[in-house]
Amino acid sequence: MSTEPGGRLILVGTPIGNLSDLSSRAAEALSAADVIACEDTRRTGRLLSHLGISGKKYVVVNEHTEGDASQRLIERIRAGEIVVLVSDAGMPGVSDPGEYLVAQVIAADLAVEVVPGPSAVLAALVQSGLSTSRFVFEGFLPRKGAARARMLAEVGREKRTVVLFEAPHRLVRTLNDLQSVCGSDRLVVLARELTKMHEEVWRGSLTEALARVENVEPRGEFVVVLEGAPEPDEASDQELCDAITSARERGATNRDAVDEVAEMFGVSRRRVYDLAINS
Repeated sequence: MSTEPGGRLILVGTPIGNLSDLSSRAAEALSAADVIACEDTRRTGRLLSHLGISGKKYVVVNEHTEGDASQRLIERIRAGEIVVLVSDAGMPGVSDPGEYLVAQVIAADLAVEVVPGPSAVLAALVQSGLSTSRFVFEGFLPRKGAARARMLAEVGREKRTVVLFEAPHRLVRTLNDLQSVCGSDRLVVLARELTKMHEEVWRGSLTEALARVENVEPRGEFVVVLEGAPEPDEASDQELCDAITSARERGATNRDAVDEVAEMFGVSRRRVYDLAINS
């Protein structure tokens, strides 16, 4: 944390379950704060009480208040105050309020700092056993309609490991939908109650996951880690030539046939062109 004087916004990661995960630097930031922006004053108050910190001013920043609260907090920062932003658990701004406030503080040319801390996303990902070299976090899927269908289709095609959040009462539906777009054999990891007494990390296929949650009532908030889509099998030269011939028979020019086949099979245009001029 910077020792420079002056107002600033400090994002502080808080425990996702185990209070021992709170860093000494996070405790120092909370102690030094002139005002604490939080989702729930009662929950944050209990955390500060655990640290022996009292007498702090609170501003509620949630999905309903973030817009109005941001301008008030910016004025405090301009006046030289230290504003600490926390969520109920984990890093603020990640599926929690904070993104808008940070953007507004930056737009006002004011300082933003981060005290890193626990993250359910990263905890589940690195514990999953799936690829961590490339991943995407999608948060909660849309609950219904075209938006949900579009997102599910994207997740089904996604080649990177996908991390999702899900509530226990919606888990069966989400696993069913994922099986529809990903197939039965795609690997999935279900992590719940991370860092807490009843932490559980389950690994298996989507079919096995469905069988489990249909027989064991889901409890607690879940992080779902989904294996990325497999790379498509490489097309043979004969398959490409057959597709070129088919495109030509439908009236496509040589150029259009090459473009069409390259896109269809996900191969280089040069490879298809070389086959086309020799066939």
